[in-house]
Amino acid sequence: MRILFFGDVVGRSGRDGIARHLPELRAKLKSDVVVINVENAAGGFGVTDRIAQDFYGFGVDCLTTGNHVWDQRELLGTIDRDPRLLRPLNYPDGTPGRGTFIHTLADGRKILIANVMARLFMEPVLDDPFAATEKLIASHRLGTSVHAILLDFHAEATSEKMAYAHVFDGRVSAVIGTHTHVPTADEQILPKGTAYLTDAGMCGDYDSVVGMKKELAIWKFTRKIPTPERKGPAEGEATICGALIVTDDQTGLARSIDVIRLGGRLKPNLPD
Repeated sequence: MRILFFGDVVGRSGRDGIARHLPELRAKLKSDVVVINVENAAGGFGVTDRIAQDFYGFGVDCLTTGNHVWDQRELLGTIDRDPRLLRPLNYPDGTPGRGTFIHTLADGRKILIANVMARLFMEPVLDDPFAATEKLIASHRLGTSVHAILLDFHAEATSEKMAYAHVFDGRVSAVIGTHTHVPTADEQILPKGTAYLTDAGMCGDYDSVVGMKKELAIWKFTRKIPTPERKGPAEGEATICGALIVTDDQTGLARSIDVIRLGGRLKPNLPD
């Protein structure tokens, strides 16, 4: 299975970058499924139902989020109607929405997609992500009930991301980190066969501070007083950042992982 994953979409710049590049990329890379993290898609803060529908129109199969999932309060009333829009799995029982989605390809192959949030340096502090993932994997066996398992681990600390990946190495197809908005250069296949990337990076304007207007971020760091206006996303051309993971349909383990960078300011990189 060929899985195309993109990191946190930030504002209109990121949405426009996905709209511009995704159709061609999906065809060129012969991807079977597309997953995108959209927790900053609505003006940098959360996502709306309308924006989610736009992503599906671009050819996206599943949307993940993170700590900003409820920034657009309307989602509390709409997320239950959309099984493809995920919030972190390890929210307490009774929270609206769901943390997993099983996507079935036209040929019958299935991929389990899960959105999990870390706890170190993260707010709100959710239930144990390791225990929540263990429970999930006990119900969905890789290579048996599903052909692939993709985990979006939304986390601040690189150490927590790495530890999480090693715990589930050999039991999932891929662990891809999101949240920091900076693409890392450590794409690899772990010893037991799981593809790993500490952070996919963002889809947004990199002439910024993690996707937000740099002037306001600098004001906040240097003056320590409220900014003259509400911070918002930078509006220049986006670089869309992510990864292509190729898995073995028999074992569900990874054959390869390659990073993607396209457009905007960063040096481009596409799989061969």
